[in-house]
Amino acid sequence: MTGLNGQRMDANVVVLGTDNVGKSALIVRFLTRRFIGEYGDIESLYTHSVVVDRREQTLNIWDAPYSQDLSSESLMCEKRVQWADGFVLVYSICDRSSFNAVSRLIQIIKITKDFLGFEKMPIVIVGNKRDLHHRRTVLSEEGRLLALSADCQFYEVSAAENYHSVLVVFHGLVDRIRESRVSVKKLAGIKGIVKSMSAVFARRRTDSL
Repeated sequence: MTGLNGQRMDANVVVLGTDNVGKSALIVRFLTRRFIGEYGDIESLYTHSVVVDRREQTLNIWDAPYSQDLSSESLMCEKRVQWADGFVLVYSICDRSSFNAVSRLIQIIKITKDFLGFEKMPIVIVGNKRDLHHRRTVLSEEGRLLALSADCQFYEVSAAENYHSVLVVFHGLVDRIRESRVSVKKLAGIKGIVKSMSAVFARRRTDSL
């Protein structure tokens, strides 16, 4: 990353979700504006430049595999949290188990973040396949409630039908990452001031003895 006020910002984004939720289609829709429906289970890393609020951003997007084995997923999560500036967690509104998996992933990410001592980890929850509303098994309200309880952003989109809604997802995450970096920088500044003041008072006490 190069400046908080400035201009350019680089960010690493991990996109996670179970099989057949459309996470790879979501990424490719964002990168190319095209919708491609079929993908193999291939782990990929993409680099893409976008302009958000008239500032250029370079996103490194990791299309990460999902493991049904929670212990394996927890082990992989540490590497991902260390690399990532933010997460996009995708489920299908037609697949209840994929929604439950996102709920578990949020917990794993938050536990890992706390274990590593990270202050912030922006997460966006995405309910995909909105065009298949006639097959819906997860209500919009459930997605919103999960996001609210976990302090995440929430979007329902159709990667198949709407490029703009997919664009909003990634722009929203970029905004959260920027806000997170600003707040962490402010917190570090406050901690530095407190530490300096503590040192001054400690010297004064020593001098008065």
